[in-house]
Amino acid sequence: MEATLPTILVVEDDASLRAALESVLSSQGYRVLTTGAPESAYALLAVQSVDAVLLDVRLPTMSGLALSLAIAHRWPALRDRIAFMTADADAPDVRQWLRAHRCTVFPKPFRFEQLAHWLADTVRWRDREASAG
Repeated sequence: MEATLPTILVVEDDASLRAALESVLSSQGYRVLTTGAPESAYALLAVQSVDAVLLDVRLPTMSGLALSLAIAHRWPALRDRIAFMTADADAPDVRQWLRAHRCTVFPKPFRFEQLAHWLADTVRWRDREASAG
């Protein structure tokens, strides 16, 4: 049986960063789904199974923080597989939310290696859960 590539959903409204993430992550062996809109992300998740979600905190119509809550509510298995990217990690509202929800955050600008480590750990945890279940 052939193993499927781990699938990552990237939700980032900056098209150049979104394209760079897609290029880098694809080259590292991930299947990458991308969108710049929270509504599209939610719609994609309804029809595509993913192993991890990478969200920008500041999105055009809904914050990535609110989107993460909606995702975790509908797809509880993704709750610990969501990470955030933000240039506003020190903004009071963001800092308070991130502290209360204890999640992974990549302050922009970040190194792709940091993201690669988180993804490897997340996918390894997914594989461990799958083999135990």
